[in-house]
Order: sequence, then structure tokens, then C-alpha cells
Amino acid sequence: MSFSIVPARPDQADALHAIERAAQELFRGHPAWPAYAATPMDAQALATAIAAGHVWVAQDADGRAVGFVGVAIEDGEVGIAEIDVLPSHGRRGIGAALLEHACAWAAESGYPSVVLGTLADVAWNAPFYARHGFEPIDPRDYTPALAAHAESDRERGFPMHLRVYMRRRLQAAPGGWTRWPAPAKLNLFLRITGRRPDGYHELQTVFRLLDWGDELRLRVRDDGEIRRLTDVPGVPAESDLVVRAARLLRERAGGTRGVEIELDKRIPMGGGLGGGSSDAATALVALNRLWRCGLDEDALAELGRRLGADVPVFVRGRSAWAEGVGERLTPLALPRRYYVVLDPHAHVPTAALFQAPELTRNAPPATISSFVSGETTENAFTAVVRERHPAVAAALDWLGRHGAARLSGSGGCVFLELRTLEQAQAIAARCPREFTAHVAAGVAVSPLIDSLGRHGGGPHRP
Repeated sequence: MSFSIVPARPDQADALHAIERAAQELFRGHPAWPAYAATPMDAQALATAIAAGHVWVAQDADGRAVGFVGVAIEDGEVGIAEIDVLPSHGRRGIGAALLEHACAWAAESGYPSVVLGTLADVAWNAPFYARHGFEPIDPRDYTPALAAHAESDRERGFPMHLRVYMRRRLQAAPGGWTRWPAPAKLNLFLRITGRRPDGYHELQTVFRLLDWGDELRLRVRDDGEIRRLTDVPGVPAESDLVVRAARLLRERAGGTRGVEIELDKRIPMGGGLGGGSSDAATALVALNRLWRCGLDEDALAELGRRLGADVPVFVRGRSAWAEGVGERLTPLALPRRYYVVLDPHAHVPTAALFQAPELTRNAPPATISSFVSGETTENAFTAVVRERHPAVAAALDWLGRHGAARLSGSGGCVFLELRTLEQAQAIAARCPREFTAHVAAGVAVSPLIDSLGRHGGGPHRP
């Protein structure tokens, strides 16, 4: 049987639930059956994992899903969250291929190992994983994430005498590929306080980095060519900020090496979430490491500023208060919060908004204290975008039923801030069909900075 492994799509969620239920039936009569039957996959958690690019599907020649694997990342550790194959398609190498695919993703992302919990007495569990390089872990070696996993198993009545936790230590990814996150951002407020002689606008905003976004896959070339291998609709390679960032870095550092670039684009284009800027920042930071350019954070941020006003905040990798055109940054400690980000599928061109005659361009300056107190939350573009883009207005109205919905950047995505993940997931689960909802957490340190550590040291060290 021929099959392919591809990233899961949101419209495949029902098929994945059906695969899980079919696979669980194999445990009927086993001591673990009551625990499995009582705790099926959480629908919104699955949707969040699919949106994050952490679920892959095995498809047959007709495109039908016949198996899947999902990973979870907790406390810097990657684990197999779920792996299931239709019983009718067992013993065909599908489970092995899915497992190896997940492990290859983890290796390319710089993780040193993959962990999982399984059953010791079932042939397609612990013995299967042992054949693929997993070894049992002594409970004294449990990481915080694995200890929490074990506690959750106890709470749901899992037969712990049959439970075994295993780890596979990973080698460098084959083929020379590495993976790097390019996180999205939100503007928690945005105020225009004036216009400069060069025509640019003076802004104030707070950039909140998220744990969700795009992903770049990079492989260094020795022939000097910079190639984007992924087609991005409407964005020719020559004008892509990622390609421009790679060329700018090489020009600044004086190197001769090249790179192949694959881009997994999840951040909506024209959504006000900083996708292109974040992709460019990730290219700068990652290639500085891979090409051994040796530039520090300030030098990379200055290169980023030449590409776009939002690029420096992604290079520096911390949520921040921003002024000027967005390049003067003050790191800002923000409380842990979760966000429902709604995509109304409306591309909003920023340049046209800045030219809108009704745009307020001379607002009084805000202060960090006025933002922290909750007094400053407005976005200068909201009224203009509402008037010109009905889909964005509809998204603001629907999300506004659940709290203080806001526009991010110049739109068109809108968001709502919540205190708990459960609140965010419950609202996202009710999202109307004409919108797409993402659930993300605000982070103090960018996933890109964490990735730098996994790929060989501290931030921006050559």
C-alpha cells in the first residue's frame, strides 16, 4: 500500500477522531480500557495542535486519512501525544513511518530527545517503540512535563503497574535541515502620535509575542545560492522578505554560503500579525547561527529595521513597548494570558489605511503606566478598518460578545485576551464557519530564542 505523510488540516479533525476511536477498540477488555474510553481526544486541543503544525496525517492514494501522529511540547520537552492507525491498515509500516516523521521533525527543531507514555504488555506499544530506539526511563529521571503526565495518568485511573515511560535520544537531523519558528504578534494597543518629515508616522504600541506562527526549514548550501523552495501565492521569491533578509545578512557579513528555504505559512497574510516580518527575523537569526556570521543582537536588529519596522521586535524576541516607527523597544513584562485570534479572511492593505483621511494621526502620547492600568487599549486603525472591511467588522462584533475584542496592527485579524486556556478554547470552539479561530498563549520570550538555545547555545552567540 502506498501512503504519504502530510501536515494535518483542520477539516480532517473528524477523521482523526474516528481513527482514534477505532484504534481504542483494540484495547476493549484490557485494564487500560476504562481510562481510554473515559478520556477521548479533546476536540479544541486537537484543533490547536493542528493549527500549530504539530499533527501529521498518513493518507492513502485516494487522500483518505488512515493514521496520524501528534506531538506536544511542555517545559521545553517534546513528547508523542497521540499516534493511531486504523486497525484495518495495521502491519503496513504506517505507524513506524508516522513515528519516524515525528522524531525527524523534533530532530530538525533541535530537540535532544522525544518521550512518551505507553503500555508494557501490548505488542504494538512498548515493544514497538523499543524497536524504534526508545528506552524505558527511570522515574527518578522524569522531567517536570513527564512527571505531570504520570500524575494525570494516575488521576484518570490508568493501570500504572502496566505504564512505562520511554525516551528516544535524537541525533542531528538527516539531510542537514533545521527548523525554526517565526511567531506571530499582537498589538495590544496602537496609537499614532504624529508624522515625521520623512512621511513615516510616529507610533506607540505594545507588541505581544505568541507561541504560534510560521515555521522556516533551512538547509545551508555551499554554492552561494539562496533558494526559496516553497511557493507563496502573491509573493515572488525575489520580493519575499525571507529571501531579502538572507541576502542582506550575507552582504553585511561578507559570506559566500547559500541556503534552501522552505516556509510553512500559518500566519494569515495581511492579518496584522506580523507574519512577513517574523519570517524575515527568523531568517536573520537562524542564518546568523548556521552561517557563523557572528553578528550580535543589535546588529541583527539594525538589519531587520532596514527590512521593516516590525522586524526588530522579532529579532530581539521579547514582548515590548514600542515607539518611533516601532523600532524603539523597551522590554515589557506582561502577565500570562491566552488569546483567541480570529481570522475573517480579509486582506487589509496597510498603506491604504495610513493614507485614509479619517485616520487620527495626532493622538496624545500614552505612557506605559496608562497601558498597564488598562486605560490605553485602543487601536487607531479600528474605525477605518471597520468602515472599509465588513468582514473584519463582523469578526469584531462576534468576538465582542465574549469580551473586549480588538484589532491587531492594521488588521484584518482580531483578538480577545483571556486569563485561562480553557476560556479561550471554549470561545474558539463556537467560532462561526466564516471565520477561522486560533488559540495562542502570549510569551515572555519568543519561541525563536528558545530554538536558538536548542540549536547550539545562547541567544545570538556566534
